[in-house]
Amino acid sequence: MKADLLKRVFRAIATDDEVAVDKLLDTIVQEERKKGHVVLADQLENITKSKTRDSSRSGSYQQPLPINQAKATTTNFQSLTELPNSKRSQLPLVTAIPREQLRHHTILSPAVEQRFQRIEREYAARDRLAHHGFSYKQKILLYGLPGCGKTMSAERLAWTTGLPLLKVRFDTMVSSYLGETASNLREIFEVAAKSPCLLFLDECDSLAKSREDTNEVGEMKRVVNTFLQILDEYDSSSGLLVAATNLDKSLDMAVWRRFDDAIEVPKPTEIELEALLKQTLITMDKGTIDWHSIIKKMAGFSAAQAVRVAQDAAKRAILDREELVIPEHLEAAIQEISHT
Repeated sequence: MKADLLKRVFRAIATDDEVAVDKLLDTIVQEERKKGHVVLADQLENITKSKTRDSSRSGSYQQPLPINQAKATTTNFQSLTELPNSKRSQLPLVTAIPREQLRHHTILSPAVEQRFQRIEREYAARDRLAHHGFSYKQKILLYGLPGCGKTMSAERLAWTTGLPLLKVRFDTMVSSYLGETASNLREIFEVAAKSPCLLFLDECDSLAKSREDTNEVGEMKRVVNTFLQILDEYDSSSGLLVAATNLDKSLDMAVWRRFDDAIEVPKPTEIELEALLKQTLITMDKGTIDWHSIIKKMAGFSAAQAVRVAQDAAKRAILDREELVIPEHLEAAIQEISHT
């Protein structure tokens, strides 16, 4: 931290200037984020939020939330009071993911990153686009091999847009009773339309398998027809629909045309694997590590596996009471994950 900023922080604390303290804390968070220390910045930001909540309870100054976060908090509350239930089992059809649990630090190839940024920019400019008769990209399909970051990418979109994330629970939505699955599906979309949110359909191939598949029963084909009709009718003024699948080859061809964008999330390259490891280990001290050698041993690893390697190595370092990640920790983690 720069000496001048440090002096200003101490001066504000010494004079009990809470407004200045809050502004300086925010400056520190933003500086760390610019340096690429995103995990540290988020941790510092969470600490300042705790301070804000404590100040609110004691009646002292409370710094207002950023606009997008304030909207997200309000919308989350509205959505949580109206979550749909299965009429038969009365179990929830969706799960609301709290904002603080969203994993939003994605490492993507430059081409894929640009496409996600385009979605985020269009969402931010949705009013200006509407003024000229255009709509932002509302329906996004993510596809690719398991563990490559589709779910995390959906969470990243929820984070950057400030939308609450509602994840469809297929275990309660899909029913063996005639017509009930389609009815549950409509119920979910009707509730999602009332309050802006990011509605996430993971493993959406269970709703959208090709109708030409002779192994599928008639009821599932009717569900696909219902899903296609709902996608046609979906028109949210300020929400997003994100679907993800590992089985893109099995999707009905008509499904692809219903989405505004279909993005393949590929396995990470060597550069991206290294970035994932370093990002996950950003709060840990590290010894002398030959990253090139480590990455070579992770050939073919998915993004999820790379994160697991880093997390496992960090845990090994902590358990060894060294709290210093060394090559042996990473190599042991790679060996273990390679055989699972």
